[in-house]
Amino acid sequence: MKLKIIEKFKALEPSERRTYLSELLISNSLYILLAAAIILIQCINPRFLSWPSVVNIISLSAANLPIALGIAGAIILTGTDLSAGRIVGLVACVAAALLQTSGYAAKMFPGLDTLPIPLVFLLVIAIGALVGFINGYCTATFHLHPFIVTLSTQLVVYGALLLFLMSGNNNGQSISGLDPSYTAFIKGSFLSLGGTPIPNYVWYVLGITAIMWFVWNKTAFGKNMFAVGSNPDAANVSGVNVKRVIVLVFMLAGVLYAVTGFIEAARIGSNSAATGLNYELDAIAACVIGGVSFVGGTGKISGVILGVVLLRLIFVGLTFLGIDANMQYIIKGLIILIACAIDMRKYLVRR
Repeated sequence: MKLKIIEKFKALEPSERRTYLSELLISNSLYILLAAAIILIQCINPRFLSWPSVVNIISLSAANLPIALGIAGAIILTGTDLSAGRIVGLVACVAAALLQTSGYAAKMFPGLDTLPIPLVFLLVIAIGALVGFINGYCTATFHLHPFIVTLSTQLVVYGALLLFLMSGNNNGQSISGLDPSYTAFIKGSFLSLGGTPIPNYVWYVLGITAIMWFVWNKTAFGKNMFAVGSNPDAANVSGVNVKRVIVLVFMLAGVLYAVTGFIEAARIGSNSAATGLNYELDAIAACVIGGVSFVGGTGKISGVILGVVLLRLIFVGLTFLGIDANMQYIIKGLIILIACAIDMRKYLVRR
């Protein structure tokens, strides 16, 4: 990539080089600002990039990566998914309820033994895929914008979550008391970095990310997804089943949200109606920072990873600086706005 930029720069006329450098700086201005912010935070608080902090950033990034990969697929199709966070919350609460330890005093379903972890995992994957199918089917069949469809399913899923929390002996309370085998499976560790244990789920997410890279770059489905995102009419003429691709993209996204919820349930340990709230906003921000374009047909797995890590670095850094949590929402909104503005500018320049 660097060699291509250098070669292109050398091939330009002297009068064109200044314009090229200016465009290059504007296109990468957000990365430059984020990098400068990270360096500034490290200078103010040297503990920011200590080993425990680095492991914490890696862990938080891994926990947020699957949902970002799911939403990235929707954005590549020039859409989005507002239901993602609520799907994470529903899945997390279902997984927590079914994997509470036997004999726990506040067990949601006292007559139900702790189910096997693989069985619960398959169940929550099915829940995520079902909601994803509904999102994709309604978008593709009724030609509705994903914003409207997923806004509707967000409310439906949240309502289902509230009803679920009222079932059994729970009466709307947080679900905790998880079985040790479940928490050990997710949060246990067999490897440390600088003396700080790396949670198991980091390795699971790395495996999922590798699979997603293969799906996006090496399969016909991945090529069709980018083709539909770039120009659905041209893709249809080329023989691509556009409806099928849209449905599968949203189903895959639902599966990734379910993975996030399954991990999150054990990671936070106490799950309530607030679990998953606004998770989709962080995921969307990470995607646009990572270069997944809302104009469609553009995005890379490496970009999504970079966006997730940079966003975590900034917000962990803001915490180190003692910035108010409410203020962080303002900063997050500005980051999304700036990233989208830069992305649109690059799109207009290409035209």
